[in-house]
Amino acid sequence: MSQQGQMLDTLAVIGVGLIGGSLAGALKKRGAVGTVVGCGRSVENLETALARGLIDQYTTDLIEAVAAADLVLLATPVGSLADLLPRIAGHLKPGAILSDAGSVKGDVVEVARAVLGSHFPQFVPAHPIAGRERSGAEAADADLFRDHWVVLTPTHDTEAHAVETVRQMWECVEAKVRFMDTRAHDQILGMTSHLPHAVAYALVAQLADLDSSEDYSSMTAGGFLDITRVASSDPVMWRDIFMHNAQITADLIQDHRAVLKRLEDLIRNNDAAGLEAWFRAAKELRSQLKSAKTGDE
Repeated sequence: MSQQGQMLDTLAVIGVGLIGGSLAGALKKRGAVGTVVGCGRSVENLETALARGLIDQYTTDLIEAVAAADLVLLATPVGSLADLLPRIAGHLKPGAILSDAGSVKGDVVEVARAVLGSHFPQFVPAHPIAGRERSGAEAADADLFRDHWVVLTPTHDTEAHAVETVRQMWECVEAKVRFMDTRAHDQILGMTSHLPHAVAYALVAQLADLDSSEDYSSMTAGGFLDITRVASSDPVMWRDIFMHNAQITADLIQDHRAVLKRLEDLIRNNDAAGLEAWFRAAKELRSQLKSAKTGDE
């Protein structure tokens, strides 16, 4: 598919924040959509999106937003999707494609299957793996998805045309698309995204619990700030992610506790050789991970 040329007449974006606003802006920048309708609860945020040219018009009325859309993107926190899906289920026009951008897929697919009825085959679950600590339309960036993965998790019931349209939409904004089943997605993202956020929040909480936390805070080293950077993310979004990927995340935290115990034992046993080997193996794998992500040889 060409990077230029209109592929959608009307796109409705529910939640014009970092993800929804960035996608809308990227599609408009490439001339891939005729009209973008933004919808959300904050008129101020929608006005910002309009002023920045991310959307063409907006409404706070969910039903009005989706009524004429060829494709509806739900770009809200995972926790709100269970509320939004039944509200729009009977108001999508025939043939309209529905997708989301949630970080958890299993729970979302189950809700969608239960409430969308005959429209479920037009639902294409998706997760763009791109983000920043900032949120809202002000944070939107038309180049946010360039060379980042977008995971699609269609079911056996999902119509091929809907999948192809969503795939082309993301490739149009220069994202890389891959397919997974929902369980694999939630397990992998649990390890590579959800657990690191849990560790970051836990480190900050551990510092806060110290009697002289102010002294520690004033002398935080670069390593602490680097590791805990993601703890600046939206608390509501991460509350929802942990609640909706609860079992997988809790199991990973339990596994991580066992890993920390192995490290603790090496330290308490003064096992210098074991520590060096442990750190060296981690260093080598970290280098491989970085190379795999950037495409370096």
